[in-house]
Amino acid sequence: MILLTPQQRFALRANAVSAHIAEATGEVFDPVPVVKFFNPLGAATWLATELYDDGDTLFGLADLGFGCPELGVFSLAEIAGVVLPFGLGIERDIGFSTPICLSVWADTARRSGSILFAETLLRRAARGDGSDLPPGS
Repeated sequence: MILLTPQQRFALRANAVSAHIAEATGEVFDPVPVVKFFNPLGAATWLATELYDDGDTLFGLADLGFGCPELGVFSLAEIAGVVLPFGLGIERDIGFSTPICLSVWADTARRSGSILFAETLLRRAARGDGSDLPPGS
């Protein structure tokens, strides 16, 4: 599977440029995630918002399935190089799209313990049923 389409690569690079400009001008830049990667045999999940100049370093929210999602950088080449049982690898969620900015994803994932549970909570909140949101969300 191709982990990044040309359109996603362009959007990730555009976000990286915008983040750099915002940092230089003292503004806050809080983009929505462009792409979601996941382990089809486990809980590891990554949401990427930016792709740096090197074409490999992504910035976003990473959750390796240990209950502590974190913002940071990760390598596209390393994700692509993961070899799982049965010949599987890390995959891109082709149906993923979100209007929710990365800071809200990060806060909800940290409070709930995973990106996967945060996705459920954010979908419920979007439907108007926020009863399952963690306190402070």
